[in-house]
Amino acid sequence: MPQTLVEKIVTRYAAPGTLEPGERAHAGDFLNIRPKHIMTHDNTSAVMSKFKTIGAANIFDPTQPVFAIDHDIQNTTPENLGKYARIEAFAREHGIDFYPAGTGISHQVMVEQGYVTPGSLVVGSDSHSNLYGAVNALGTPVVRTDAACIWATGQTWWQVPPIARVNLTGKLLPGVVGKDVIIALCGVFNHDEVLNMIVEFVGDGIACLSMDQRLSIANMTTEWGALGGVFPFDPILRDYLYGRAAYLSAKNTPRYTRDDVDRWFAEKLEPDSGAHYAVDLTLDLATVIPHVSGPDHVKVMHALPEIQKQRIKIDKAYLLSCVNARLEDLAEAAAIVEGHSVAEGVEFYVAAASAEVQRQAENDGFWQTLIDAGAIALPSGCGPCIGLGRGTLEPGEVCISATNRNFRGRMGSRDAKAYLGSPAVVAASAIAGYICSPHEYDNVKPTFSIKVHDQKRNANAVEILAGFPQTMTGRSLLLPVDNLNTDGIYSGKLTYRDDVSDQEMAAAAMANYDPQFSDIAREADIIVAGRNFGTGSSREQAATCLKLRGIQCIIAASFSQTYKRNAFNNGFLVMESPELYEALLTQSSSPLPLGEGGERSESGEGSLRLQSTRPSTEETKRPSPPTPLPRGEGSKNTIPGPQITIDFAASTITMQETEYPFAPLSTVAQELIIAGGAENLVKLQLGRSINPT
Repeated sequence: MPQTLVEKIVTRYAAPGTLEPGERAHAGDFLNIRPKHIMTHDNTSAVMSKFKTIGAANIFDPTQPVFAIDHDIQNTTPENLGKYARIEAFAREHGIDFYPAGTGISHQVMVEQGYVTPGSLVVGSDSHSNLYGAVNALGTPVVRTDAACIWATGQTWWQVPPIARVNLTGKLLPGVVGKDVIIALCGVFNHDEVLNMIVEFVGDGIACLSMDQRLSIANMTTEWGALGGVFPFDPILRDYLYGRAAYLSAKNTPRYTRDDVDRWFAEKLEPDSGAHYAVDLTLDLATVIPHVSGPDHVKVMHALPEIQKQRIKIDKAYLLSCVNARLEDLAEAAAIVEGHSVAEGVEFYVAAASAEVQRQAENDGFWQTLIDAGAIALPSGCGPCIGLGRGTLEPGEVCISATNRNFRGRMGSRDAKAYLGSPAVVAASAIAGYICSPHEYDNVKPTFSIKVHDQKRNANAVEILAGFPQTMTGRSLLLPVDNLNTDGIYSGKLTYRDDVSDQEMAAAAMANYDPQFSDIAREADIIVAGRNFGTGSSREQAATCLKLRGIQCIIAASFSQTYKRNAFNNGFLVMESPELYEALLTQSSSPLPLGEGGERSESGEGSLRLQSTRPSTEETKRPSPPTPLPRGEGSKNTIPGPQITIDFAASTITMQETEYPFAPLSTVAQELIIAGGAENLVKLQLGRSINPT
């Protein structure tokens, strides 16, 4: 059977014994993978704790992990500096490559320092690990438990996701950059067309995209809902790798040479003719103009000519983060602000993606031009993008940012509003004091098309393993939103603290989404939510906080794949049943909320409706007439509902005498729940005893 590029990379990195000789991986397959590298950043300390809990004493392959500190680097408290020191000591003890705070954002470091190579599988304990796809690698996020398992055994479990093909045609207009392309993709294909898929970019339009632009696009496929975005290995990438090879050789870290690049190019992986893709999307780059996303939502898109007329006043502007802080971005911003000053009342924050990028910008004069205009320099790292350090948003403030996320409360106060735009839009807005562009554009609508292909699904029932429950019963708790993100589920302010107790973590569950959640939720409730539950960052606490809160399980129309991994890796059950969610939503008499960490559960004209993974049968009962849900103890964002019963053997959920299907749980999923998570499974592999769950 023909393979896509992604399937070929996965086959190459399947762990020994996973595939039979001659067998090839395809979408939907569960298998063990052995990635080339596993990156962790500030969360390395949490992975160290998990590694210790597993009972592992040695790193399986010390060349596999890479530590790069980048998230909370402005925090110079003794506690945080002590954490960084412990990470460095652990790296030194085990012979692991370590990059201290100030080196740069971890993903940029992984590419700059030569760890990411064409045709490789590189994972990171961070949701923006898909940036590696710009280098023709399969870059995808894993979670902290996965990272600890990889340290201990060299491998982790993975299900090959569906693969989407995105055909980029035409050529970008002057002044239009990669950030505009990915904002356009998020805006025009905003009905989960690539949700939990890996995207393969193809088409003649790729030739007009620089490497910096490709890195931006690949990075923000996360916000589009995808697990990754892979570009082809073409002459532009080859020339870029020549430059990196020369740089690494000069620094005495020759991870690859020019000859290696030539060999890779001659042997490059390409998709087979006739390979199956879940969906084909096309975007004409010649019809893309700058757009702005927001506020509060990445997929809410405004054409620059339209939003510019509104003269939306800003208080802060940001040119930083792993999506837009490279040399081209800084050069473009410097050209716009040269000879001008930042508008009165506006704070313009700038941070390079890495120390190397900053040195290049300083040598070329771009950095000083930005500072002379009034920009405020921050160290190379994440900072205000995730609500940490100097320059975060205060209540009532409005910002324009070249970062990748604008979820409510992520960059500071929940009562602030964040818009996303390109570096050019950010720089021009900082000078003008309101959201605008340095250039005029006709209000052109992007030209695009979509073709969805039949999905191949495994409808075979899975036997329930000994130790796994046959049924589960509990009160339903409706969260009537799509795209409920991890910032809404568990605040980023707590994510990088290592001293949060189980009680504090449970109390913080859903606080950003609904401050009333803790008063409404009961022990043994079953959450029922919309599409793409748990989108956003890879923070593991977004799953564990609900488990600690006493929630039995979550049933959603669909999940972020990263959230699903976090849940199963921690022995927390999650399932998909769009039919149950739609039924509860219909019964709710509450108006649909738009925000508080999610997006309104409405389907506009032309939206893609989720299809059941289990065919309906004559025995399945038809939905009963809608019955309004009780309103006395809920809120508009958290609505208590009727009792439901899950039958795992029959793969059905019963509510008010009506049955709703869900996909049978695989043996891999059941084993994780029985063992209490991936850590305990690895303990068994290492011959350790496991803790009771």
